[in-house]
This record gives sequence, C-alpha cells and structure tokens, in this order.
Amino acid sequence: MVRFKNRWLLVEFIPVLQGHAQLGKSTFGNGSLLDGKAIWASLKQSVLTNFGDTGWGAVGLSLTVKYFSPTTNICIIRVARDQHNVAWGALTLLSIIDGVRYIPNVVHVSGTIKHAQLSAISHNREVIARYRALAKNSDYDDIYDTYLDNSEREIESLQD
Repeated sequence: MVRFKNRWLLVEFIPVLQGHAQLGKSTFGNGSLLDGKAIWASLKQSVLTNFGDTGWGAVGLSLTVKYFSPTTNICIIRVARDQHNVAWGALTLLSIIDGVRYIPNVVHVSGTIKHAQLSAISHNREVIARYRALAKNSDYDDIYDTYLDNSEREIESLQD
C-alpha cells in the first residue's frame, strides 16, 4: 500500500492597512471577504505566474486549503511533500488576494495534520490574546472565549 506524504502549512494572512483611516479599527471580525476558495485561486495564480505550468503541474493535484478562519486569517494548506517548496515559494510571492493586499506569514510547517492543528490552536490563542489586549474591555471576553472554543473544535475535527 502506498501512502501519500504531505506537508501542512499553517499560514496567517496579515492585511496591509491602506492609509491611516483604518489604524483605529479593530481587526477582530474584520468582515473581510477572504475565504478558502479565494486563497486557493490566488495561490494557483501565484504558482502559474512564478513557476509556470510545470510548477502548477507539480503541486496542482495535491494543493488544498483545509481550513480558514476569517476572524484570525489563519489558514491550513495541504500539499504533497515533494512539492511543498514550490507552494511555500508561491505563498511567499503572493501579495494580493481579490484586490486586497496581504502579507502571507508561514507560521508552521509540519508533516502531520495533528501538529498543524496543535500549532493552529496555539496561534489562535496568541492572536486572541492580542485582540483582548487591544480591546481593553471585559465585555468582549465571552465573544473571544466562544470563538476559541468553536475554532478549537473545528480545527480538531479536520481529517487528512
């Protein structure tokens, strides 16, 4: 029996603020239109642009977006082990998704989905801790706790 070996990339998409008007806005629940399909389409275009048809032929069959959180802009991407460098390079060169500028930050790369899940849960907690510090308001604790519980269940339910 042949087993497909994958790499799991945990990526945070950091929005680039346009102008000073947005600096005062909270980023929690930012209502961005970013979703898994848009990320996959932009990543495909980045692979085609930077690595050509050969690059897309190498990663196209194995590339999937398994999880995306619009609240924290965290994404888990699966790609075949041998081609993960092409996908990682395309992510690094990606700057615009659906006309909005983002900085993709590869937080973690792992060989198993379990380690990607643990890293995603840990990273979500760090991001929510930053949101809590910015909010300086205890009224938001229920929203943050509910989000953390829901996202942890959703991340843990991912299957290979």
